[in-house]
Amino acid sequence: MSYQYKARHSQDPANPASPSRKLPIVAASAVLVAAASAAGLTIYHSASAVPTSNAQTWATVADPSQLADPAARNREPQQAAPDAATSVPKTGSSRAPSRSGATTAPPAATKAPSAQGTPSTPSAQASPAAPAAKTLSYQFQWQENFYFCGPAAARIALTARGLQPSQSEVAQSLRTTVNGTNSADDTTRALNAFTNSSFYKSHFIGSQAATQADMDQLRADVVHAISNGYPVVANIAGSTVDNDGNAHSYPGGHFLTVVGYSDNGQNVTIADPADARGVGRYTLTTVKLAHWIALRGYSA
Repeated sequence: MSYQYKARHSQDPANPASPSRKLPIVAASAVLVAAASAAGLTIYHSASAVPTSNAQTWATVADPSQLADPAARNREPQQAAPDAATSVPKTGSSRAPSRSGATTAPPAATKAPSAQGTPSTPSAQASPAAPAAKTLSYQFQWQENFYFCGPAAARIALTARGLQPSQSEVAQSLRTTVNGTNSADDTTRALNAFTNSSFYKSHFIGSQAATQADMDQLRADVVHAISNGYPVVANIAGSTVDNDGNAHSYPGGHFLTVVGYSDNGQNVTIADPADARGVGRYTLTTVKLAHWIALRGYSA
């Protein structure tokens, strides 16, 4: 904890206060001595103490880091440090002011200013840790026709938010045609419109094969979205094999919904509105999902 205070000026030890001294004048001649004695004349010279009007009173400025225990301080959001140039000393402090001309040290219970001279700023508030696994509740529907995978996947995501539009209503928002839904930008726009939020962002994997950075980003995005109650809608193409060894192939492209994750995001749970096995749900590693999304994108 640091203190901010006005500088104190100590008394000059070369000029201490001393009592008056009586200094009689000795005559140089008998005439002067006689005259002085007859008149009873005595002259004094005094030495007065140096004024102490410049003595200052110590006062501390409240330090926000002392308002709570260390754990609570770490949760304070961007608490600004006190400004030495603008801080005003407290009035009515319980500490007795220093006496005029004294150079006594602060009371022993008071900590001296830190060597750096500035108080530390509490760290930014940390987000609550996401659970190691989470799966959202949702309402599943098979896609109504061969080009409604985008509307069906987006609708599954919306039901987890308590919304149940028809696939046709979602298709209008997605601007879906018989050629399908264009990209993750469309699902991002529609999901935000239906949820009346700006939570969803578009993320794209631009290379033929996902990089490690792509995989890490997808994992972080899935955990963030689902832990906050928002499913992820992914645009994939090609083939992959799920954790149970079942193949899933969409050479022309497809949309599906990530409704859960486990192992801190190492695996994901997929709701697939066109699953050829007729199940509509399976698990997949996040690494495989990232490669499946390559050259396309997802809304999270």
